[in-house]
Amino acid sequence: MPTQRSSLSSTRGASHGSSRVSAGNAAPHASSPSPLGSSPFPAAASSASASAGSIAVPPALARPAVIARLRAAGCVFAEDEAELLVSAARTPAQLATMVERRSLGLPLEHVVGWAEFHGLRVTVDPGVFVPRRRTEFLVGRAVALGRRAARATPDRTVVVDLCCGSGAVGAALGTALDRVELYAADIEPAAVRCARRNIGAVGGEVYEGDLFAPLPAAIRGRIDVLVANVPYVPSEEVGLLPAEAREHEPLVALDGGADGLDVLRRVTAAAPQWLAPGGHLLVETSERQADRAVETFARNGLIPQVAVSDEWYATVIIGTRPRRGRDHRQ
Repeated sequence: MPTQRSSLSSTRGASHGSSRVSAGNAAPHASSPSPLGSSPFPAAASSASASAGSIAVPPALARPAVIARLRAAGCVFAEDEAELLVSAARTPAQLATMVERRSLGLPLEHVVGWAEFHGLRVTVDPGVFVPRRRTEFLVGRAVALGRRAARATPDRTVVVDLCCGSGAVGAALGTALDRVELYAADIEPAAVRCARRNIGAVGGEVYEGDLFAPLPAAIRGRIDVLVANVPYVPSEEVGLLPAEAREHEPLVALDGGADGLDVLRRVTAAAPQWLAPGGHLLVETSERQADRAVETFARNGLIPQVAVSDEWYATVIIGTRPRRGRDHRQ
């Protein structure tokens, strides 16, 4: 199953020669304690692997040798990564291939084929944007708003995940919310294929196209919760991202234009026509971009609010469409 419960959790933005960072779509800011999560490979994961049957690792690829190979390649969390790779590989040949791919700089999530996000094991294909741990903060806010919307009406809650990438956010929302009508869209064909597995597993639909363009017209003006994990790295800072992001994730998922807010502006300009009265738009951004993002939300008639998490080093802008004829444009 592409979205099964797991004890590992995904942190993105690792580079071979530096500490792993939880960078969201923005330039790296904070380091993280482990390559795929907040705790380095709990005993539950190891015992589950052992019960499935451990592989007979040849001497050249015994754990110490794997650790040494990963360290030589610059992997900061070599011990933790070796444990994961050994547990994930089904055969010695597969382990050798996985170690080689990781040593060459592929993101760990692409090597093993999944990342944990909000308690789900989410499929992540090569070339697809890897969900960042910090985005779980956005999901938490969206879940709270979705549950509030569900209490206010007997109808199903309409949720849309724009710039969905692997579909991790949509899958998390579809899992956490009851009676949800879930849609997602992305412009990258590889992301759409991946998201269809993750979001399809929770009953959602995924469309290929630019922002709102491919969405069904029937949900226009009916969206209760709209999440848009837009790219927000300023173009001139993309080169500062870890090599794993620069070389193995699509540029369209990283580059937010001159000031990082180009896609945010496009989403915010169209959102009032798609949101239901009282519906909410949630967008992740960086702390330094928050003031300009708030101005953009207000200028387009949305009531803005800023949510910040020091724990996740995350900043989320929430815009609410007024329920009646009040105009909040500035």
